Amino acid sequence: MRMLSTIRRYLVHLRGGGESWPAVDITLPGQRHFHLVGSIHMGTRDMAPLPARLLEKLRHCDGLIVEADITHSDSPFPPEPDRPPLHTRLSPPLWQQLCLLTDELALPIYSIDTLPAWRVALVLQIYQARQLGLYPEYGIDSQLLTAAHSQGIAVQELEGAERQVALLTTLDDDGMGLLSDTLTHWHTNARLMQIMISWWLSSPPRGDHVALPNTFGEALYDVLMLQRNRAWQRYLSALPAGNYMVAVGALHLYGENNLPGMLRP
Repeated sequence: MRMLSTIRRYLVHLRGGGESWPAVDITLPGQRHFHLVGSIHMGTRDMAPLPARLLEKLRHCDGLIVEADITHSDSPFPPEPDRPPLHTRLSPPLWQQLCLLTDELALPIYSIDTLPAWRVALVLQIYQARQLGLYPEYGIDSQLLTAAHSQGIAVQELEGAERQVALLTTLDDDGMGLLSDTLTHWHTNARLMQIMISWWLSSPPRGDHVALPNTFGEALYDVLMLQRNRAWQRYLSALPAGNYMVAVGALHLYGENNLPGMLRP
């Protein structure tokens, strides 16, 4: 599989017309150049090592900018009081869906039964990624961070893990909307992950106007996508002159209200 992946990347390179990974280049006034990389936070074994040309780009950057430096070992999750059992918090259809999924994933339901709803959603998403053969050590941002630290390249965080968790704790109804969307759009989420994997292994998108299904309700989309893109746009627009590599979740680079579109002058 790894040899096939290498061959596919080589063929994409021969075709030209862009990078062999999902990325968008943006230049702002004041000699500020951004190579925006569509990261996947967990990856397959075939996604390592990263393309040599991407690592070469990183070596010539003034800094790597990520959502959060996940190489820190401290857990960002604060202590949380126990919540009521999930069967009392979910509608009967969603409870039935949860029971089916936890059986399929071999996830003991008692291990998540009293967690906040947003954290249950995260656990389910991690188990789904593992089911698809994804692991954190092969994630794009993890590999880029390891390379940057080993080469002494400055790393900046757009948010940081603690701030990301703090955002989740402010979601309405303890994040029940996120859990509901995770359960409702389970199969769509799996297809999305497979699409993003294909962007790294075979066919990256050209341009940032890519039609993708939205697996968030309107309120969640506003908090988790739109507001964060706007905050990142302000952060990046305030940086001094330089060449920067920016690795953020791939869904932030494509589709409606994407980050590259907000950055363009």
